[in-house]
Amino acid sequence: MRFTASEKQEIIHIVIRSEIGVNRSLREIGLNKSTFYNWYKLYSDHGVDGLAPSKRDSNRQWNSIPQEQKNLVVELALEYPELSSRELAHKLTDEQQIFISESSVYRILKARGLITTPAHIFLSAADEFSKKTKFVHEMWQTDFTYFKILGWGWYYLSTVLDDYSRYIVHWEVCEGMKVQDVKRTIDRAIVKARIVTKQRPKLLSDNGSCYVAGELKKYLHDNHDMSQIHGRPFHPQTQGKIERYHRTMKNVVKLDNYYCVEELERALENFVQTYNNERYHESLENLTPADVYFGRGDQILSERKRIKINAFKNRRTAYEKFKMKKNPKIELVLN
Repeated sequence: MRFTASEKQEIIHIVIRSEIGVNRSLREIGLNKSTFYNWYKLYSDHGVDGLAPSKRDSNRQWNSIPQEQKNLVVELALEYPELSSRELAHKLTDEQQIFISESSVYRILKARGLITTPAHIFLSAADEFSKKTKFVHEMWQTDFTYFKILGWGWYYLSTVLDDYSRYIVHWEVCEGMKVQDVKRTIDRAIVKARIVTKQRPKLLSDNGSCYVAGELKKYLHDNHDMSQIHGRPFHPQTQGKIERYHRTMKNVVKLDNYYCVEELERALENFVQTYNNERYHESLENLTPADVYFGRGDQILSERKRIKINAFKNRRTAYEKFKMKKNPKIELVLN
């Protein structure tokens, strides 16, 4: 059986993310190990293009994407230049009800000179976090980062992120990084979260002086019945999500200079709104944090699956009509 480049890419993603191991996954798929590793090497070296067949049939394929949909991909990419081919593919599905795979969007844009080949980075199994959260509000991550406001000095951003959904529950700009600032941040996060269950989230933080203080531990236990977890220093598997969020956020927010706290807060509010509600996360099956946080994920994924199946049916129907016009004898035989 011959696979398209898109299908090969999907199989690679399934295998490398599988929790049952490579060998067992390949056995269940029915794919030879040598074939998989050949694909993996080509994908690592050349991206999706490396998975394409070396010799292509000049005739039209049944799964050909209509030209008007290709044009729509280009128009959307020009309108949202900050989105990757992965994000554009899912934006098309969710907003336009059109299924085009990530790899196909990538090839369409590359053919138009709109993107270059990305660097592909694969994480080994040892780099995966071993104890993943399983539901919203099971654990929160919190941390401080800093900004300089011209003429005013340094201010500190305190953020609370839900570990399971990556949703930003609460953020606020503080004048310092003291225990009182952490207390206030957690108090407001609790109010915003409106947690209806008796179980409170665990709080994961680094070992900063404000987080390891006995005063904070007692306050969280007595007022919110929350327990604390402190990550190992310099360990990427602990506060990695919130640190990655802060880095992504700073890459956008720090493009401008700010001359008062209100300017910085407006920029942060705009970014958080986009991050929570519009930005597709590959680690969340290309859902937004808000989709997962508010429980819309399963419905969206089900709708995407339906659109994908319909897209394949429509393309095959169009292909059969094309073949009929090209070979009228086929129609006579069928009749």
